[in-house]
Amino acid sequence: MSPRRSYDQYCSAARALDAVGDRWTLLIVRELLTGPRRYTDLHADLPGVSTDVLASRLKDMERDGLATRRRLPPPGAAYVYELTGRGRELLPVIQALGAWGEAELGERRPTDAVRAHWFALPLLRALEGEGVVEVRLEEGDFHLYVGAEDGPVYGHGRAPGEPDARLSMDVDTCTAIGRGELSVADAVRDGRIEVGGDGTLAKGLRNA
Repeated sequence: MSPRRSYDQYCSAARALDAVGDRWTLLIVRELLTGPRRYTDLHADLPGVSTDVLASRLKDMERDGLATRRRLPPPGAAYVYELTGRGRELLPVIQALGAWGEAELGERRPTDAVRAHWFALPLLRALEGEGVVEVRLEEGDFHLYVGAEDGPVYGHGRAPGEPDARLSMDVDTCTAIGRGELSVADAVRDGRIEVGGDGTLAKGLRNA
């Protein structure tokens, strides 16, 4: 394993960039915020990254205490990567970058890849309270753990069990929320988001 490159500056921002400033590292963190992921799943949801670079970044993250690798018990018996507590502390960093980048999002380019769960963190920033929210898009489903302090903050597919709220919308509405052009409450009032469920979150959104 090659030694970590450093800015060699006695500055907390420089030290942070020593650990997460390499290309792809923070996007790997974004993917691991769902919980344990297999290498093949990470590679599929990071279009454009080479296998060599992904493997190198994951090794760097293990070395720096941001992620760990473990083997699932049978019948899975596959290796998965997951964030450590230190790695999960990057959630507000990812969210701050996402909020700052809303102004840069613009129209989707023909070369832009998209995954349904990439809308999870922008929606998480826009929701208040606590509970599980299931989101249904034409491009796919994901669920959010709103207000979660430990564990995954979002996941792929339908929510396990009964969610506190179900939100159905189109990708244009999700994109507008991600750009900061539309609030979730306004989208519900305008009929652009259909709210299901009987939990506190669902009732709050319907009454907003």
